Amino acid sequence: MKEKIYTKKKLGIPMLLLVLVLWGVTITGFVIGIIHFINADEYGTPVNSLYVVIFIASIVMIVVDCILCSGFKMLSPNEAVVLTLFGKYKGTLREAGFYYVNPFCSTFNPAADTKLRQSDDVGTDKKIVVNQKNTEVISSKKISLKRMTLSNNKQKINDCLGNPIEISIAVIWKVVDTAKAVFDVDNYKEYLSLQCDAALREIVRIYPYDVAPNVDTTGDGVADEGSLRGSSEIVAGRIKEEIQKRVGEAGIEIIEARITYLAYAPEIAAAMLQRQQASAVVDARKLIVDGAVGMVQMALESLNENNIVDLDDERKAAMVSNLLVVLCGNHDAQPVVNSGSLY
Repeated sequence: MKEKIYTKKKLGIPMLLLVLVLWGVTITGFVIGIIHFINADEYGTPVNSLYVVIFIASIVMIVVDCILCSGFKMLSPNEAVVLTLFGKYKGTLREAGFYYVNPFCSTFNPAADTKLRQSDDVGTDKKIVVNQKNTEVISSKKISLKRMTLSNNKQKINDCLGNPIEISIAVIWKVVDTAKAVFDVDNYKEYLSLQCDAALREIVRIYPYDVAPNVDTTGDGVADEGSLRGSSEIVAGRIKEEIQKRVGEAGIEIIEARITYLAYAPEIAAAMLQRQQASAVVDARKLIVDGAVGMVQMALESLNENNIVDLDDERKAAMVSNLLVVLCGNHDAQPVVNSGSLY
């Protein structure tokens, strides 16, 4: 359904003055009729038919005035009201101001009372009804056009390697087409929440948690280094695009999507931590060995260049072994002094 903007004059102030005048005339006629009936009953005079007509007309005008009062609508900036008349869509009020519309028009917003861990519709009127058991908050039927944030619960999803992870996102969104939001879907807030969950699962299953070999995350057939942990900006952009494709028909625009929580699931978190520690230890050992080999090579070249000592292959091997043990060991070396012959 296409949105129709209500373009008629606001007429709020003129109609308010007219209704106040009508209320004054109505109350005056009602009081005059009551006083006449009291006087006729007290003094035994016959009831004048003119005062009866005035009294009946006053009662009718009370009903009419109550109906007229229901046509006032007031909007703050970045708010909208969808109007329906006997089930037919009449238009949307978008501009801030004080309006008077057909008093039989009703406002429609099926998601007015829906709360899904999202920022509230700031500026909307709320009526609080308190009873003995609980407190119920009834929201107005206005639709917020402000930017709002939806923070869904954490989800457990398997990445492309089958590892279960926990992830949650925050989505910044706003309503851009009120007619689609209220008429094309049952509840646009619940619809957005469900589509965010579905889009998140669709994107997460493409990526590994951390960089893994032989994984193609872009769909070009070439392995890359994309991951949920290392490519958060790219992943967030793809999540935003996927959500937008799903909620465009509901008149919603996705402004931004961000990953707010990312971790391995508890059942594998300890094992993955050990794996990361082992990988770090291996990388550290490799760096130590590479440095030790360079130092040994530098020592042998320096001894040969300066003709300090002439070592055969067997003695070179022993020297290399001792140096590697000293340089690669976890503890300080304990030297042994040989006071005898070299051979």
